[in-house]
Amino acid sequence: MKVALVYDRINKWGGAERVLLALHKIWPEAPLFTAVYDEKRAPWAKVFTIQPSFLQHLPFAKAHHELYPWLTPMAFESFSFDGFDVVISVTSAEAKAIITKPETFHVCYCLTPTRYLWSSKATYESSVGLMGAGLRLLSPTLRRWDEVVSTRPDHYIAISNRVRERINTYYHRDADVIYPPVIVRDQGSEIRGQKDSYFLVVSRLVPYKRIDIIIDAFNKLGWPLTIIGDGMDKHALKKRAKGNITFIDRYLTEEELHSYYGSCRALIHAADEDFGIVAVEALAAGKPVISFRESAVSEIIDEHTGITFEEQTKHAIMSALEEFSKRRFDPRLAKKRAEQFSEEQFIQTFKRTIDSFI
Repeated sequence: MKVALVYDRINKWGGAERVLLALHKIWPEAPLFTAVYDEKRAPWAKVFTIQPSFLQHLPFAKAHHELYPWLTPMAFESFSFDGFDVVISVTSAEAKAIITKPETFHVCYCLTPTRYLWSSKATYESSVGLMGAGLRLLSPTLRRWDEVVSTRPDHYIAISNRVRERINTYYHRDADVIYPPVIVRDQGSEIRGQKDSYFLVVSRLVPYKRIDIIIDAFNKLGWPLTIIGDGMDKHALKKRAKGNITFIDRYLTEEELHSYYGSCRALIHAADEDFGIVAVEALAAGKPVISFRESAVSEIIDEHTGITFEEQTKHAIMSALEEFSKRRFDPRLAKKRAEQFSEEQFIQTFKRTIDSFI
């Protein structure tokens, strides 16, 4: 069976990139098609034979694909998949737009329907500056295009039940659910002198993550909070935060990151997450998770491994934190729960699912 992989863009590292590496273990000969490829920012991708689109040669496109929103769809439509039996698109944006012939089966592993056009449209359009203004101008056209290309995959697989709901709501398609892989490992040594002294956020600092309301809650409580991550909202969030909140935006090794998990009191999520790999990593360290109830993170935790709150407000987060301070969580139950999201489980389930289509 000849397989090809397609991904939106290869210029960063995160959960979706872990998915691609797991798929590479199943089909090591599968080439990877993408809009742009930045070798310096994505050294993990060297194991693939990569086929970037014509966008690769346009100014600044490798790092700032958002400068060419009208060309990105054309980039994916320009690829030919003649000779492939199966094409697997891994996408939260444009990669599902590829065009395949009837003899090629297209499976979309959907990270989420295009977030800035659907579930987080209002948040992104309210952004200050050119990004918000551009989206307000272009989103009606881009939404119509996204609806059209959502019909192109032959089958959808969602990364969570939450994403499955969105696929059904926005694209009117059904989907299987296969949770993405998480590398569950020993969490390393604790940070000297800081055990259980702070709460932790590990996230990209972008609007839909709602780091703002977490900061507001901790500003009010005065409790220590450590925020690990980088993104477009970094400077605004730093200005918003008081002295009890620490930001770490430098690159951390896997060992350093897991030492922060191992030393925190709990991990906090406030976004309507598509899945929540960092939540699984925190559980693997034996730590509980505090999360927004509507998020897919609520599919990961239960009453023994975390607490949820009902509204995305600072008051709801403060109430959850007060409840958390009265409870005790067993690290052994957290670690056992994390094992259910292993890479081995993902590989077995995904391969079996693809084989069933052919």
